[in-house]
Amino acid sequence: MLIVRSHPWRVSPLQASRIQEELREHLILEGRYKGPGLIAGADASYSRGSKAGYAAIVVMQWPGLNTVETSSAKGEIEFPYVPGLLTFREGPVLMEAFARLRRRPDVVIFDGQGIAHPRNMGLATHMGVLLDIPSIGCAKSRLVGEHESPGPEPGDWTSLVVKGLAVGAVLRTRRRVNPVFVSSGHRLELEACIRVVLDTCAGYRMPEPVRQAHLLVNALRARKEGARA
Repeated sequence: MLIVRSHPWRVSPLQASRIQEELREHLILEGRYKGPGLIAGADASYSRGSKAGYAAIVVMQWPGLNTVETSSAKGEIEFPYVPGLLTFREGPVLMEAFARLRRRPDVVIFDGQGIAHPRNMGLATHMGVLLDIPSIGCAKSRLVGEHESPGPEPGDWTSLVVKGLAVGAVLRTRRRVNPVFVSSGHRLELEACIRVVLDTCAGYRMPEPVRQAHLLVNALRARKEGARA
């Protein structure tokens, strides 16, 4: 899979923030997706007690949500944990996993934030801009903003607001289960992101491509750590 943009990953936190500011100039928050096509989920995981990091991508045909391709990678996590700079920890190994894909997805859903981020450059936005691909942030917790509680039914949502501007949606995907935090990553408007997330949840809280990527990356980590032990 073609990587459209790149930048250094071995940088200081200050340099990382500046890179995010520069990437924001390429951000596009317009676009719709009606399918059918390929929807991917991406997730990363860390090894306890070492610097090992893992990434997995699961590409599914939509509708139907049948898996058509998977990709994974292992690498060393070198960037420290700094709130708002998560991509500099997960990005290198995720980019390696994307580079191994034979198919180019139509949309990628990330287990992380999109523009609901202090610099509008969460994992989904950062990676979406580098790949120049429609992307969605679907996170389990809030990073920025304020919101009202959505209704109890799947599809109920309220706006996630920062300084009076809506940067995402607090979306109920299962009845009376904690909502997820959806925000545009790149090349998709918020309404389209909400629709894709709801259409791919398959009865679970998280979209099925992301859920499968999470299972795959944790299985990869467990296998590698077991072999090392």
